[in-house]
Amino acid sequence: MRWWPHKITAQRREKKLPSSQYSPGKPTIPVLIILILGGFSLLFWSCQKPAKPPPLTMTPGVLTVLTRNIPTAYYIGPDGEMGFEYDLVKALAHHLKLKLKIKIANSISETLTAMATNQADIAAGGLTRTPERMEYFTFGPDYFTVRQEVVYRKGSPHPRNIPELQNFTPLILARSSYEERLRELKAKYPRLKWKTTDDYSTDQLLEMIWRRRLSLTVADSNILAINRRYYPELRAAFSLSQEQPLAWIINSQRRRLREKIFQWLGEFTSQGHLSELKERYYGHIELFDYVDIKVFNRRIRTLLPTYRPWFEKYGRIYRIPWTLLAAKAYQESNWNPLATSPTGVRGIMMLTQATANELGIKDRLNPEESIRGGACYLRQLLDRVPGNYNRRDHWNVAMAAYNVGLGHIYDARQLARELGKNPDSWLTLKEVLPLLSQPRYYRKLKYGYARGIEPVRYVERVNNYRDILEKQLELEEEKTKTAAGRVETSGSRF
Repeated sequence: MRWWPHKITAQRREKKLPSSQYSPGKPTIPVLIILILGGFSLLFWSCQKPAKPPPLTMTPGVLTVLTRNIPTAYYIGPDGEMGFEYDLVKALAHHLKLKLKIKIANSISETLTAMATNQADIAAGGLTRTPERMEYFTFGPDYFTVRQEVVYRKGSPHPRNIPELQNFTPLILARSSYEERLRELKAKYPRLKWKTTDDYSTDQLLEMIWRRRLSLTVADSNILAINRRYYPELRAAFSLSQEQPLAWIINSQRRRLREKIFQWLGEFTSQGHLSELKERYYGHIELFDYVDIKVFNRRIRTLLPTYRPWFEKYGRIYRIPWTLLAAKAYQESNWNPLATSPTGVRGIMMLTQATANELGIKDRLNPEESIRGGACYLRQLLDRVPGNYNRRDHWNVAMAAYNVGLGHIYDARQLARELGKNPDSWLTLKEVLPLLSQPRYYRKLKYGYARGIEPVRYVERVNNYRDILEKQLELEEEKTKTAAGRVETSGSRF
């Protein structure tokens, strides 16, 4: 049964006049009177002030956005409020010169119910634009595409196709696009069955599969890609749908707002800003190495506690997120304080002898000394990186300079300008840096040849490790709180 309320349509009845009252010919006296009075009315209204356009948003000066607290939409990270959807609506609010107000919905059901009663200007929470939803809601332009994936844990029983799915009962989000798709398929595969929930997000369902508390669910491809870095045993059995668009639901009473969103997103996309945003949140998730991530997760538990106090200490001193320092150190040495490369760089932060001398590091194999030196050097690069980058891009460019040298960053920026690209964007440098290995480009640059693909991969892997680390820390914190709650509850019985 569909959840949608019944549509209320006005019954319009045509009032028929006797044929003698509207037969063609010369206008009757009543008709002439009506025409004269109508003319006076038009003259009167033409002298009035034009009607004011309807308000752009529910609250003047404020853009109220309903979203969900999930990794692909909105969350509080190390740098404050963040998330793909959040950054997108923040850019819109800035363009419209409106203050952004975020409201959190706890489920898709809550989101749809709120928008059915016009409780926000926009709903931006990874919502798929489906034919069924379009019957009841007003959508903005498409900005992303996803596929629905049937997800299981590696090694567990799972279906290989839709006919075999009839032997399973996946748990999925209530009133989701997944439920709509399964209803469509049930016409052809009548034994299909599933359960729905409003108590969990898709991310939580994926974690339950990883912990073997659930056998099967359905998730959008972008959500699965992000979560596989935290739960590497997750697998996609098969795609339940073709590519589907994500789009915002817009308050049906805000027609002017909808028009402005279409215009703004077109400009935002043509200027490359949408691609930059996708790169920021999804550019590094393709780097998936099952064995590597398994080892990394294990070392978070076994090795990190030894070095964490120093990452935290020097992160505070040099104003760098300690998780970024830790991720960077793992990329350098896998947290091995005795690591040595064939080129002579050594230690947990893999410092060159020249850099160590400049920073006053006497023993590169001393982990605290190495972490201090690595943090200090990264801070110097952050302060010296030219341009006007946003916060995340600033970190990325500094890390690339750590890997390839600041001189090649200068060259890449110059080359970007020559190619008509924006040098103040990491997405641009990510495209341009690999060109530094081609003679037709590096011959005319000051610092010459560089294996430019290496800093690009380096930055992506550091970001990947940092995201995984912060997720694991979050899970550990939740586990600790749960355990503390159990102890407190147990103690209260006596």
